This record gives sequence, structure tokens and C-alpha cells, in this order.
Amino acid sequence: MSTEHAKYRAPALDKGLDILELLARDAHPMSMGAISQGVGRSRGEIFRMLQVLEERGYLMRDADGDYVLSNRLFMLGMQQPQVQNVTEAALPVMRRLADAICQPCHLVAPSGDQIVVIAQMDVPSDLGLVVRPGHRRPLAHSTSGLVLFAFQQPDVQARWLNALDTSDVAYDRARFLEDAQQTRNDGYAMHASEAVVGVVDLTAPILQDGSATYTLTVPFIERRPELVNPQAALQALCAATAEISEALMYHPPRALGH
Repeated sequence: MSTEHAKYRAPALDKGLDILELLARDAHPMSMGAISQGVGRSRGEIFRMLQVLEERGYLMRDADGDYVLSNRLFMLGMQQPQVQNVTEAALPVMRRLADAICQPCHLVAPSGDQIVVIAQMDVPSDLGLVVRPGHRRPLAHSTSGLVLFAFQQPDVQARWLNALDTSDVAYDRARFLEDAQQTRNDGYAMHASEAVVGVVDLTAPILQDGSATYTLTVPFIERRPELVNPQAALQALCAATAEISEALMYHPPRALGH
């Protein structure tokens, strides 16, 4: 570690961030002992930090007393002006889309080597797959992630590939790149969901300056009788993402503090 780098270290902050990143990465409740082992620090070193994080609402305890992340970090992220702008532009369009095709839809943003759902729109029906805000999936194992990657500039794709290659999550690199090229050629993706059997993910990009900043996905479930077929739903989806993309071009940035 360089002298200049060490000069500005904040050990307490490092401990807190290590704990939050560990719990986010492992995504399951952890005891103090497991956290201690995971961050490479003694129980005494992390005891007070766990107390503070719990008091501030970043951590919660489950029924067994183990620690889990709350949704506080997610809610802080949702308060960013750019996220509020896109949800304001997207939600009315998502409402019309869901009503028209009788299927729910959700808005997705990239988050490191993952994707995260930042908004969703349900339909008044007893059948449909609802993906809640805050849900995460590995970027290389989601149709939304594939579309986000497909519509990036080459330098951004190179950075994302490096992150995927060094991630703990295995993926078929050649197949992913082939699918991404096909997706870019088509302008959308239509793939069987990797998470739920029987669901077909219909996904199209929301573009700003030629790159996908977000995607809109319809987890399509075939119904009997069929109200809307997948091709019609896909056409409506692409029209919706085009409308949101155009709205964002003329949507003034939200002023900080408002």
C-alpha cells in the first residue's frame, strides 16, 4: 500500500463497508462469527460496528439473531436524481403497457456484475410473475443483463466482460457474446427465463445517447385462453421502451435537494 493511499485510510469505515459488502455478496443471514471470518477481523473488532449498522437501519436480525441487510442501501440508491427521473418517465408508460398486454413488467438497471430491479408494474390479475424492486440477478444470467450489455459501447463492454470474467459466477462467455450480438441486431431479446420455468423474458433497451441505461422486461406467461400472444406483447414492449427513451431525452435533470 502506498504512503499516499495509507494516509487517507479510515479503518472504521473500512470495517463497515467490508461487512456490508460481505452480506450483500453472500445474500443470506450470517452470525457474528461468520461475519468475523468473512471479513478477516476478530469479533471484538466488528462488535461495535455491527451494533452501529443495526442501529442506523442498514442491518437487521432474523429470528435466529443472525444479521441480514435491510433495504436501506437500496432506498438510498433510489433517491438518486437520475433514478427518480427514469422512474417518473417510465411508470406511466409501464402502467399502459401492463394494462394493454395483461402481463406485469419491471424496470432494470445495471449494478456491477449484476442487474437490479428498480421499479415494477403489476396487473389486476390472478396470474402473473411479479419481480419486486431490489431483486438482483447475475448480469450474465438474465435477459435484462444480456440486453444491457448488448447495447453498450465497446469500451464499456470490455470493462463489463472483465468484471464477469473475474466474478465468482461462472458463465459461457462465447454463448453470451453470441447472444449479445444477436440481441443488438434484433433490437430486443426473447429468452426462456433462467430463474423460472415456463416464463419467457421479453426485454428491450431504454437508450440514451445510443447506449442502454436501463431495460424493460415482461416476464411473459402463456395463458389459456390467450389474451395477447408473445409477438404482440414484444411489439408493445418495444414501443414502450422507445417512448421512455424519447421522454428521457427531454426530461430535465432533477435538481439536487428537491
